[in-house]
Amino acid sequence: MLIFEARKKNGMIQLIECVPNFSEGNDMTVINQITAAIESVDGVKLLNVDPGKATNRTVVTFVGEPELVVEAAFRGIQKAAELIDMSKHTGAHPRMGATDVCPLIPVANITLEETAEWSKQLGARVGTELSIPVYLYEAAQSDKNRNNLSVIRAGEYEGFAKKIQDPLWKPDYGPVVFNVKAGASVIGARDFLIAYNVNLNTKSVKRANSIAFDIREAGRAKRIGNPISGPIAKDDKGEEIRIPGKLKGVKAIGWFIQEYNVAQVSINITKFRETPLHIVFDESEKSANERGMRVTGSELVGLVPLSAMLDAGRYFLKKQHLSTGVADEELIHIAIKSMGLDELGPFDPKQRIIEYCMEDKGSNPLIEMQLTSFSAETASESPAPGGGSIAAYVGALGISLGTMVANLSSSKKVGKIVGRI
Repeated sequence: MLIFEARKKNGMIQLIECVPNFSEGNDMTVINQITAAIESVDGVKLLNVDPGKATNRTVVTFVGEPELVVEAAFRGIQKAAELIDMSKHTGAHPRMGATDVCPLIPVANITLEETAEWSKQLGARVGTELSIPVYLYEAAQSDKNRNNLSVIRAGEYEGFAKKIQDPLWKPDYGPVVFNVKAGASVIGARDFLIAYNVNLNTKSVKRANSIAFDIREAGRAKRIGNPISGPIAKDDKGEEIRIPGKLKGVKAIGWFIQEYNVAQVSINITKFRETPLHIVFDESEKSANERGMRVTGSELVGLVPLSAMLDAGRYFLKKQHLSTGVADEELIHIAIKSMGLDELGPFDPKQRIIEYCMEDKGSNPLIEMQLTSFSAETASESPAPGGGSIAAYVGALGISLGTMVANLSSSKKVGKIVGRI
């Protein structure tokens, strides 16, 4: 159940998520003013604010009905344009504007195509009312030559005053004049993306990039002779020949993070159902080991779907030859520890998993009670909890006991098999 009350369309609640990336990761006064502008729209729920010092970038996540989310996004973009001066901005992450990118993501009872239409409304308003050049991307962009974020952002802020004059890079909305203070923005619609960084025991960006090239779908350019420094091989049309990477729907680059004093592989997983989080971690680890490096842990930027964490927990339990028939909390714990998601800071599932962030934590007080409190409440004059709650709890304990026996039996069986091998 969501904290806010959502209206219904044709009997169904429509929800979309918005994940704008603002080019400020250090000044909390600025960040708080931007998020306050977003939260000023009634009916929008702010789920997560994730600032990065070295990247000088903050990823904000909020959710609500389409019309309300578009209004909240506009207010956030407007406030960012007021407070952030891109002519003075530096950071490790590629960027081109105060609001660098602002994707809308379908969450419930709405298609990606419908979400794309809402993103176009937002883009048109930003371009017209704020005089910020806007480029559509992903599902909102019909021109396949300019629907990729990295292609649009190539040249970054410093190169856009010239790039915008090229007829091929005329903005979809807004003036064909570069906004020196606010830069340009990319707005569109896409499926859920997991932003993920893998930590390495090196400071070398070059070596981190070697892992990024191994795993990302785009791979690396083929070179003649020396695979590192040799000239790039080209086909008959003069286009470079590429060696594909291992993982579909994965984008990656290497960088050095001064804040942590380590190099990372910075990864965007655009198809996490096809290429799960745990596979990205494992393949990064394999590539690092082959190159004499070690993965020390990893971090998530923003929020992650519950299913990605549960699948990861089951995957790592299977690798340990243990039963996966455990509670969600245990699966999540295994996933966190196996991927080292808490290496650089605490990882609180209640604040980092999207479904948990959307829960109404005050609607089921009995669920959060400790056993002693639950027993005392049952003995009180209050009619709840009553017989139904007690029966349900006793039944749950019985199921837990049966699961314990099954897990113990499974562990012993696996142990015997492994011992024989």
